[in-house]
Amino acid sequence: MEHTVRKPLARPSIPGFAVLGALAIAAIPASALMAQAPAPAFTVMETGQGYSNLQDAVDAIGAGQGRIAIAPGRYAQCAVQTEGRIAYLAAEPGTAVFDGVACEGKAALVLRGQGAEVSGVIFQNIRVSDYNGAGIRLEEGDLMVAESWFRDSQQGILTAHDNSTRLVVDRSTFTRLGTCEGGGGCAHSIYTGEIGHLRVTRSRFEEGRGGHYVKSRAARVDVASSSFDDVRGRGTNYMIDLSDGATGQISNNWFVQGQDKENYSAFITVAPEGRVNPSDGLAILGNDARLAPGVSRNTVFVADWSGDNIDIGENSLGTGLARYERR
Repeated sequence: MEHTVRKPLARPSIPGFAVLGALAIAAIPASALMAQAPAPAFTVMETGQGYSNLQDAVDAIGAGQGRIAIAPGRYAQCAVQTEGRIAYLAAEPGTAVFDGVACEGKAALVLRGQGAEVSGVIFQNIRVSDYNGAGIRLEEGDLMVAESWFRDSQQGILTAHDNSTRLVVDRSTFTRLGTCEGGGGCAHSIYTGEIGHLRVTRSRFEEGRGGHYVKSRAARVDVASSSFDDVRGRGTNYMIDLSDGATGQISNNWFVQGQDKENYSAFITVAPEGRVNPSDGLAILGNDARLAPGVSRNTVFVADWSGDNIDIGENSLGTGLARYERR
């Protein structure tokens, strides 16, 4: 549909118009004029202080606890949090974009404080020389991520090893992530080290560009009510890789495996790199898994190297999928 662009009306030629306009502006209180000034990019909500650089806002909170409101905009910035508990909150979900800049050669947000929350933020185009460029690099503390979008980067979220760490991801999307370039192994949409707990709910993984969609070494993993759409994936591997084994639950998810795979031999793997964590009682149920239209092959829904007692309940599996294979 075409839209008609209306031209602004010409200023009326009235004697004294400019003078009247100046008088009208002069009559507006100075406080009202200041209120119309552009909002600062980053505002510490507890103090109302605004900053043009995210790192300055992070440093202002320091070892304390605070929330940073992020105004709509595209930011070629990054920040490192070394202490405290900080919430990074888009003023309007989906309008705050961190684009193409990584701190310490790692990520747009490098987190090693006591804890952090991220809500409504987009992370995109993060690439670094070791192929581990991420939207968020979690090195210490807990992290909760909600309503955020990670796209067109080498990794979405990457964590270090810390058995006390808990990572929670809800209502977030991971698009065109992962790579197997370089000599250090693959990058993934989410890759956790040896942490205590990974929980992913109501999230979407799509169009992977290598590696796995979720690769985790966490002792406990819960993935629920999420979708893994590999139809447009390129050179991808597993949907969920529990590299060292894990307890927990994988339930009520939707999986579609595409044609272009580096490894199509399984959807979910348990302990393919060694039984570091026990997997007794791991429950996999209520999922829907199938091959994309036009894809014809034989594969396995759950491939298990652990030898533990895994509870595979009722799952809806499409043509070509075997329920379970011990490897």
